Amino acid sequence: MHKQVMAARPLDVSAEHLMLAVEEIVRYVRRGATTGGLSTAASSALSRLGREGPQRLTELARAENASQPNMTQLVTRMERAGLVRRTADSRDGRGVLVEATDTGLEVFRQRRTERADALERLVEELTEPERHAVAIALPALARVIQDRQTRS
Repeated sequence: MHKQVMAARPLDVSAEHLMLAVEEIVRYVRRGATTGGLSTAASSALSRLGREGPQRLTELARAENASQPNMTQLVTRMERAGLVRRTADSRDGRGVLVEATDTGLEVFRQRRTERADALERLVEELTEPERHAVAIALPALARVIQDRQTRS
């Protein structure tokens, strides 16, 4: 797969080639984050709570593309590990929010640092023109994603 990505012409931006490159990068960066020994689902949910703050379980399940029963099980495991806690929703006394604990936030920060370090090691191996291209392309793709989410 790596050779397929590298064989792409420099200006070939087909969805297939981009998808292969993104998958390789994500796998590499995820392997670099080991703090807490979290599953991909737990890491993703904890990251969301760390970035966005407390959320209702239903909102968290929807945002993570998980069923509510699966998210309930995941949150229960994370709660037992001391990473999250459930609190009453001050806006709606019947509602419950899931929030990261101090321990959970520390694990989130450490994992984020580990992922950034893994990505930095990759970027250091790029030529200067490649670094420049990445510095323009990745934020541009992130902006398009954010714009789409804002319009939805």
